[in-house]
Amino acid sequence: MHVPDGFINAPVSVATGVVAAAAVAVSLRGARRELDERTAPLAGLVAAFIFAVQMLNFPVAAGTSGHLLGGALAAILVGPFTGVLCVSVVLLMQGILFADGGLTALGVNITVMAVVTTVVAYTVFRGLVKLLPKKRRSITVSAFVAAMLSVPAAAAAFTLVYAIGGTTDVPIGQVLTAMVGVHTLIGIGEAAITALTVGAVIAVRPDLVYGARGLTAPLKLRVGGKLVDTPAAEPVPVAARSQRPVWLAGLAASLVLAGFVSFYASANPDGLERVAADKGIDAKVEDHAAADSPLADYGVEGLTNSRISGGLAGMIGVGVTVVAGTGVFWAVRKRRTSETSPSQVGESV
Repeated sequence: MHVPDGFINAPVSVATGVVAAAAVAVSLRGARRELDERTAPLAGLVAAFIFAVQMLNFPVAAGTSGHLLGGALAAILVGPFTGVLCVSVVLLMQGILFADGGLTALGVNITVMAVVTTVVAYTVFRGLVKLLPKKRRSITVSAFVAAMLSVPAAAAAFTLVYAIGGTTDVPIGQVLTAMVGVHTLIGIGEAAITALTVGAVIAVRPDLVYGARGLTAPLKLRVGGKLVDTPAAEPVPVAARSQRPVWLAGLAASLVLAGFVSFYASANPDGLERVAADKGIDAKVEDHAAADSPLADYGVEGLTNSRISGGLAGMIGVGVTVVAGTGVFWAVRKRRTSETSPSQVGESV
């Protein structure tokens, strides 16, 4: 759903840019509360994993494909504020380095793909986990439903933006029907990827899943005919539970997906591209400002072998995204640490 340059007029592009900048500013502040010893090292990895999986277009209908948006996955793994930042970092890297998603449309893409998906998904997720039994299976079921609903919500949000600032005169009702219809199918793929990923992390390190915190029901013992909570086990210090195996496994998976599996991704146009071609909303699309980038269109300039070119570009993208994301999140984490330093705590007391 990467919106290219030329789909949205300049005033609305500027307005959505302001909305996106405000959302990122709020998220930077909110992420200070979410990024701790567990989430800070993993947030950059989550961004890199989303970048990698977005390269894996999967077929959803005749001649149409879809790919992960990632808002639900990021929000559940590392928190909603940090999730907005994760997807925003991915979109920025894709726009600048790979000419994927217009630069003038960056505000539209962040608003639709990062903010809307994260807010909708995490709202649905939190509502479901409060209703369902406190079991690990409930987390994955909630993640599935939340991710599935977040994609058509993003499609509807794009249609609203296009209705206000679209550069072509097309029946908005037809665009809405087509966008929500195809992205409902894409949402099923999004839900499957999100649930499988969240379930895999929960299986090995449930303490690393932000959305699963505080959702484990205490064990009960029957004493004198009454059910009572079992004594709480002595917590294992966070520092004693190394995240290195999870981090290395996640990075390796991202590199394999982007560097090798992406070669087998569907070459069909994604949902937005298909609707744009069918409904004529791409009549005024513009060339990307970074079209001459050596990594444009997910290939390395000068390499004629498409498999090697695409794979190397994908691995470079994973590397750049994990470095950029980690830098951003450690900076936010450091800011939080400095704001809650012992001297400040003592002064407040």
